[in-house]
Amino acid sequence: MTPSERLELEACINRASEILYKNADPDSIETLEDIEIAVREQVLENVSPQIAIFLLKEKQRRQREENVK
Repeated sequence: MTPSERLELEACINRASEILYKNADPDSIETLEDIEIAVREQVLENVSPQIAIFLLKEKQRRQREENVK
């Protein structure tokens, strides 16, 4: 990952964190363990599925391109 990609990723993660925090129950994140659980739940529910869909689409796109060659 290039330094500029890392900065871009960090900015995206910060914004995603703001959105996820806004939609979390503040009373449920009082300890470090609570934060870890909340992060894990949010990632599993909201982040991982989107990344998986993106990766699947990219794989399909690459396969189509290779079939055209």
